[in-house]
Amino acid sequence: MDHIDRKIIDILQSNARAPLKEIADRVFLSSPAVSARIDRLEAAGILTGYQAQINAPEVGYRVKAFINLDMDPQRKPEFYPYVETCPNVVECNCVTGDYSMLVEVLFATTQELDLFINHLQQFGRTRTQIVFSTSVEHRGVPVSPPAEE
Repeated sequence: MDHIDRKIIDILQSNARAPLKEIADRVFLSSPAVSARIDRLEAAGILTGYQAQINAPEVGYRVKAFINLDMDPQRKPEFYPYVETCPNVVECNCVTGDYSMLVEVLFATTQELDLFINHLQQFGRTRTQIVFSTSVEHRGVPVSPPAEE
């Protein structure tokens, strides 16, 4: 991956709908050359998809929370399929520390969140943090060149 690939990724992360011609103009290549680079980045598994960013409260999801779950590792084989079927789970991470999972969720009401937490507790002890505000929204991954060792 060279500096042009990195620039293309930066452009796509800020606007996945950027036209090929616009990207090509910004990286000083032809549209077919940019298209070939994007295809190569997709084939290499670097670009894994394209998503629209949604303003969650505007579509009814007014409650955002992070749920820590302390779960016995032997429960993972049944937990992972369960959590994958939960549409309100935005992200689920296996983490270090006092808890083994960190689950980000979006719900319309605190009552719905409470019901979900009750279901989640079949897997272990939970601790929930409800988000009041977000100062930095999810953003793209920095793709600057790796630091030399």
